[in-house]
Amino acid sequence: MEKNDFFLIAGPCVVESKELCMLIAEKLCRLAEKYKIPFLFKASFRKDNRTRFHSFTGIGDQEGLEIIRSVKEHFQIPVTTDIHTPDQAQMVSDYGIDLIQIPAFLCRQTSLLKAAAQTGRAVNVKKGQFLAPEQMSFVVEKLMQFGTSKEKIMVTERGTQFGYKDLVFDVRSIPAMKNLGVPVVMDVTHSVQAPNQEAGVAGGCPDMIFTMAATALAAGADALFIETHPAPQEALSDGSNMLLLSKMDELLQQALAFRNTYLKLYS
Repeated sequence: MEKNDFFLIAGPCVVESKELCMLIAEKLCRLAEKYKIPFLFKASFRKDNRTRFHSFTGIGDQEGLEIIRSVKEHFQIPVTTDIHTPDQAQMVSDYGIDLIQIPAFLCRQTSLLKAAAQTGRAVNVKKGQFLAPEQMSFVVEKLMQFGTSKEKIMVTERGTQFGYKDLVFDVRSIPAMKNLGVPVVMDVTHSVQAPNQEAGVAGGCPDMIFTMAATALAAGADALFIETHPAPQEALSDGSNMLLLSKMDELLQQALAFRNTYLKLYS
């Protein structure tokens, strides 16, 4: 990608089935082609940080990774997924994962960052909900010390804990992390999440997704991270904060307008 390229990371929260992943990927590929933007398909093969014991965590590691690899091979696009333990880094790399995602809760776990770096893959680290954006400099430093070139590192804003049951997006985090010299991604779906609800399932306000995207891009974000689903109310994970798949076209049209305006003003 060129330095000023906008790019998109999007897909379902978790692999629910091959059919669903293919449906979502096909729609997103068409939109990426329409708007001529680089696109990475995202899906978790395992959700390892669910609140409740009975919450869905995945269809099985190997099966989930096989489906993500099938998406990559069928559509000829790069793919990304997240890891939670050091041993998973090489495993996902062996399945052809192009970009390894480090979850926000685990962004300071040195052994996890080391394992990801040692695969030679690109790494995207989500800023912890508890972390000042400037502190991500130490995360970037760790990855570089473990051998990841700066060109293969990106960081993601996904909201900051506000009390016990809400997240807020501090727009200052975008320019603060851009000072690190790596691409800054805005996760517009987890940033509208309302965690720690009484039922043990996170809530959310997806009506704010467009506002989050516009604000982040006006502040200089390089990419959007979007979890999407054709029927969020039926999703097996994070349905309350996902973007309805049919709204992706409108969101990308708006996003590119804000991105292009930013580049005209500040490039």
